[in-house]
Amino acid sequence: MEERNKAASDHEVYLTYTFSTPREMVFKAWTDPKQLVKWYAPHNCTIVYKKLDIRKRGEYLSCINNPQYGDCWCKGVYKEVIFPERIEFTMVVSDKDGNTVDPVKAGMDPDWPMETLVSITFSEENGKTTIKLRQTVSQKLATKTGAYPSWIQMLERLAEEIK
Repeated sequence: MEERNKAASDHEVYLTYTFSTPREMVFKAWTDPKQLVKWYAPHNCTIVYKKLDIRKRGEYLSCINNPQYGDCWCKGVYKEVIFPERIEFTMVVSDKDGNTVDPVKAGMDPDWPMETLVSITFSEENGKTTIKLRQTVSQKLATKTGAYPSWIQMLERLAEEIK
């Protein structure tokens, strides 16, 4: 059974989500490419990775396909991958070749930053894992653009994937 608790911030997205599975299992779902492609996209969307190297200083290039809005390419660098405690990576809008794209030119809100940092910490109590997810963009802007509800949908998909 999953529990979700949300807290708003003017400076960052902040989500907590509790999974009814052990921490190692949740952490693995964030770091195993075969599992990641099954849940790391909002409902009714798919993700493909052109590049994925999940280790400190490793890079990724991904595309989330939304049947309504089309493709959204993103790249980033893993700043930390500490099993099974913490993952931190950057997110930058890009093209399919990994070139940085101004978010405005990609159709995003003019206030969306060129780069955000996503930090996820994993803790376990009584066999349940709670993650704390932070992203360096205001929760209000992330809600307005759909990024915030997308995180929630992805976490719901993750909960289904690992139950």
